[in-house]
Amino acid sequence: MEISMQFLTAMGLALGLTMTVPTVSVAQNKPVNIGPGVMSVPIETEAGVVEISRIQDNENRIDGDWARTSRPCPNFCVQPMVPAEGVTPVGEQEVIAMLQDPNAVLVDSRVAKWYNDGTIPGAHHMPYTEVSDRLDELGCEIDFDGWICDDAKPVALFCNGPWCGQSPTAIRAMIKVGYPADKIYYYRGGMQVWRMLGLTVIVPKDG
Repeated sequence: MEISMQFLTAMGLALGLTMTVPTVSVAQNKPVNIGPGVMSVPIETEAGVVEISRIQDNENRIDGDWARTSRPCPNFCVQPMVPAEGVTPVGEQEVIAMLQDPNAVLVDSRVAKWYNDGTIPGAHHMPYTEVSDRLDELGCEIDFDGWICDDAKPVALFCNGPWCGQSPTAIRAMIKVGYPADKIYYYRGGMQVWRMLGLTVIVPKDG
């Protein structure tokens, strides 16, 4: 037999008793900063300035393809933190810092299908199959013997996440044709971790 709260309250008043009715508090979203005291960071993109921030809904979840944990290996094997000797692994804070550096380049090395579905603001699209042929966009010069990369820019590459081999493949190809490994940074977390952290994603204008 169920007894309603209204009935109990009425009985209490009739008997001269005081009842405390429990209140239900509504959860409030707490601020979601990128780092201590940093709510957002403005980044120059081809479409204008974009503010990188995090989704403020404390209950937000990734879904769809980004929620998958067990893609088959091969081909979707867990990638090493360092895809080639001399390359430096980086995280989100370092990626954002590079986006603020006019001399550095963040490269989305994924194929067009994935890139057009959403990318990191300010990323330069160079599919992993083309990167080693487009090093002039990263500060190198072509000559008869190949690439001269004396003025190579610091470049960070990423793809879909820790299970994605596109950026590691691009990195090894770059080094093979002469790009200095110490100028290459690898964001292994890629789009899956970027999205997991609720960071800003944009759809390219040609997407």
